[in-house]
Amino acid sequence: MAHNNISSDPDNEINTKPPKLFEKPIHDVLGGGKVAEVLLWRNRNVSGALLFGMTVIWFLFEVVEYNFVTLLCHISITTMLVLFIWSTVADILKWKSPQIPEIILQDSFFQDIASIIHRRLNQLLPMLHYISCGTDLPNFLMIIVSLYILSVIGSYFSFVNLLYIGFLCMQGLPIVYEQYEEEINNLVGHIILDFRKKYRRFDKRYLNKIPRGPMKEKKT
Repeated sequence: MAHNNISSDPDNEINTKPPKLFEKPIHDVLGGGKVAEVLLWRNRNVSGALLFGMTVIWFLFEVVEYNFVTLLCHISITTMLVLFIWSTVADILKWKSPQIPEIILQDSFFQDIASIIHRRLNQLLPMLHYISCGTDLPNFLMIIVSLYILSVIGSYFSFVNLLYIGFLCMQGLPIVYEQYEEEINNLVGHIILDFRKKYRRFDKRYLNKIPRGPMKEKKT
């Protein structure tokens, strides 16, 4: 019967529960430490100061077109002059002498950043190796297309602009996902299901028709 063929066709399978973008909460995905709190704006003062600082750096390099060495020297000179004047005035007026902020001296913040980068690289490199070997063709094609699109976009922006755009995405996208997690998961889940359905059709109509040589038996 025709309806039996339709019901057994994988193209007509309906998944009532679309896959989530992340299986864990976004706070755990980002490492669950101080870096995650900064990216999720749990500490608005630190997040705002970081955004302001990166915006100033982008403005100086991209708009004012400062040279890196020149900017570094001017910042060092200004910092030393401010500290010298502040320390001199503090000695005269019996004020507290300037001290380095405690957050700069904390090891945990930088350890969290290094730990997140290390963990993500350990997850990314084996995954890329697995996909590059052709064992997961849909993700292989998707990554190739994504990298090509990124290369085209990169040709229209300078490296500093790309870094700043990436930083804005890091500062904005996690908190947007946290606030609209259900809506984003539904949207992305349906896109993934639609992509899988189209890939199954492509695989059935074209890839399965590609002749393959006989499998060689392994020598024992």
